Amino acid sequence: MGAITDYFGAETTHKPNVLIDHPKHYGGEDNTYEAIKVIEAWELDFHLGNVVKYISRAGKKGSKIEDLKKAMWYLNRAIEKNGNSTL
Repeated sequence: MGAITDYFGAETTHKPNVLIDHPKHYGGEDNTYEAIKVIEAWELDFHLGNVVKYISRAGKKGSKIEDLKKAMWYLNRAIEKNGNSTL
């Protein structure tokens, strides 16, 4: 059997769909708290789902500060969308 390649054509030892379906920087398939599982269980909307996603992966895929700023951006959007009169 030949080498396994990931979605982008790079050689990998992972099952090809693991990099798409359950990447480690979001918790991985065996993790009860994988980001997508938490987002779905809590029935979060797009904005709050992204907050959870970026916080859960902060520093695991790239810059921790960049991920936290992205989470803050989505949280601010959620606040704006819902009106900030209760703050």
